[in-house]
Amino acid sequence: MTKTLELGFLTSGGKKVSLTVDEPKEGLTAAEVRESMEAVISTGAFGAEGHPLAEVESARIIAREVTDLIMA
Repeated sequence: MTKTLELGFLTSGGKKVSLTVDEPKEGLTAAEVRESMEAVISTGAFGAEGHPLAEVESARIIAREVTDLIMA
């Protein structure tokens, strides 16, 4: 099963921005994720349309199962 951590932010201009992390570590808590997201915001390294990330909006782990039938 493949897992992805999807982090949702709002910019200072009100635009929604998502960052994804492949294969996040097991057992993450909401508090750990929020703390990490706030650290990302504080760096000012990410944004959209000239507006930096400003607010934590959401976080979720998406799990999906992939079955390869033919591989080259």
